[in-house]
Amino acid sequence: MHVVMFADQHVESSGGAQVSMRLQRRFLERAGHTVTVVAPRMHRPTPTAPAYVDLPSIPVTPDREYAMSWPGIRTDRLVDAAMAGRPPVDVVHVQADFWGAFVGHRFAARHGLPVVHTMHNRVDVGIEATAPFPGLVLRALNAWARRALRPALGAKLPRQASDGWAYLRRLARLSAAVTAPSAHFARRLEAHGAVPAAGGVDVVWNGIDDDILDAALAAGSPGRRPGRPRFVWIGRMSPEKRLLPFLEAVAAAGIDADVDIIGGGAQSRAARRLVERTRPVASIRFAGRMPYAETLARLAAADAVVQTSIGFETQGMTVFEAASLGTPAVVSDPDIAAELGGGVWTVADATVPALAETLRRAASDIAGGSPVVVDPTIGERFRQSSRTAAMVEIYARAAAPG
Repeated sequence: MHVVMFADQHVESSGGAQVSMRLQRRFLERAGHTVTVVAPRMHRPTPTAPAYVDLPSIPVTPDREYAMSWPGIRTDRLVDAAMAGRPPVDVVHVQADFWGAFVGHRFAARHGLPVVHTMHNRVDVGIEATAPFPGLVLRALNAWARRALRPALGAKLPRQASDGWAYLRRLARLSAAVTAPSAHFARRLEAHGAVPAAGGVDVVWNGIDDDILDAALAAGSPGRRPGRPRFVWIGRMSPEKRLLPFLEAVAAAGIDADVDIIGGGAQSRAARRLVERTRPVASIRFAGRMPYAETLARLAAADAVVQTSIGFETQGMTVFEAASLGTPAVVSDPDIAAELGGGVWTVADATVPALAETLRRAASDIAGGSPVVVDPTIGERFRQSSRTAAMVEIYARAAAPG
């Protein structure tokens, strides 16, 4: 098959969805399929590949990491021209929530192609965490969707609510299949009617690179042993990820531990200032952004990964990557903790004292040589090869005549 993926951000930029798409592309090609990825052009040096179609874009963050492409007739023509010299397309896979979704659905409608839409984003929670007037932003977003998707939906659009779920319902009704990267997010989509006409949301976890996982497992654990615990926090430094409450909890917990912070973002300076002000007992190191393989190596070496976002993650890839490597997790989101099934210290609530208490408990268990034990089946179920095979079945079903 020839699969065309549409993304909000270039897949060589940082982010869990981008990592997942790079893996999907590689494993689809390894299985003999053709993949084209359509996304906004980055505004800093980035790897190129024949599979990439880079659209004209404008940067939307100060570091020029992220950009947007405006959906409209001009972009439609550019996409069609870029696709003209490529093999016939069998299925469109939209892995975008905003402009990339609009561009992808417009392309599918023009060419009569089926769409598989992977919902990566809790739009309502994400906008509430990052926008000063979330209600106004959601109304504007729904109005933009009605206008941008008119060629796909038709001239007469039913009036709907203007919340985040109405927005996702609008995208789902254009799709032959909808997938979600976790069972808990799939349940929420179904409960709010964000499903394709055929009904039901397929659960397909984002996976871990088989080759890197095999290499890490072959190398073995770098020697976890009772003693000073090693925690790692990985993510974008933005409010919804709750880095600052985590650092407050580390200071309040008084744990004697090594803590690595991997990632970057707008709250980097605030995080460093908070550590300088609170002077925690723990040794905190800001490691910055790291390549994927190096990040996995840090996960393998850690005693626990800490994930502090609540209600925002649609999967929470980091804790699954860690579990694949045998590393347990401190998890604030009860849905993610339940999906992991084991190897988790669960935080009782969203407060800093609750997180501090869980960190103390985890540190004590680790130092005493009795950490929680990861579900040993996670590694095999999370391999990208198995995730690609599951997605190919959905592609075939979506593209089947009738």
